[in-house]
Amino acid sequence: MVIYLNNKPFEFSTAKSITEIISQDLNLPNPKGMAVAVNQEVIPKSGWGSFFVKENDKVTIIKATQGG
Repeated sequence: MVIYLNNKPFEFSTAKSITEIISQDLNLPNPKGMAVAVNQEVIPKSGWGSFFVKENDKVTIIKATQGG
């Protein structure tokens, strides 16, 4: 299964939830300050564990940063 994560193709052997992608595949254990959209629809953080990406989904993950 191929998904596009921030416009780059990633291949997974099984369906994955957003939580699994963030914590396991991207190794980002602290999702504080992150936002996720799938096919241009924002997914609330409370739904990340139950939202599974599908073939050819376009996932955008952004992380807020500080600075000026």
